[in-house]
Amino acid sequence: MDYKTKIRVIPDFPTPGIRFKDITTLLQDGEAFQQSIDDLAAAFANENIDIVVGPEARGFAVGAPVAYKLRAGFVPIRKPGKLPGDVLRYEYSLEYGKDVLEIHRDAILPGQRVLIVDDLLATGGTAHATAKMIEQLGGEVVGLGVLIELTYLKGREIFPHYRIVSLAQY
Repeated sequence: MDYKTKIRVIPDFPTPGIRFKDITTLLQDGEAFQQSIDDLAAAFANENIDIVVGPEARGFAVGAPVAYKLRAGFVPIRKPGKLPGDVLRYEYSLEYGKDVLEIHRDAILPGQRVLIVDDLLATGGTAHATAKMIEQLGGEVVGLGVLIELTYLKGREIFPHYRIVSLAQY
């Protein structure tokens, strides 16, 4: 499937000059959504995935159904203050400031094989923070699966040892 035909591009959002890639049009198309989940899951079907991790919030929409397809558990990565238990916090730099993500400390067990799934790979900051938390908890990051990759931002270069699968590249 040509996923680019299912992803709406919105010019000048959220600021002038940005061409926002909107996955809501893909998600609302039942056949395209199902195919995207099937394709991401198939790409990692032979990797013995124990846990799929999805960063807030669009990573939930993509990661949870991939986990279901792989018969794996699903772990959400949240913004600060959203998880009720003991959490591991990871602060990371953005182009214009900092951000923080959290994961439950008991969400990943040592030796578990973990797949990160999100809607987008851009600069790689969120995925890198997610991978660092997984590794701090003793998990093994098997790879990264995304719907969209913005290749011109070179986020892939942060992960020379991870297998990365993206369904649409811009």
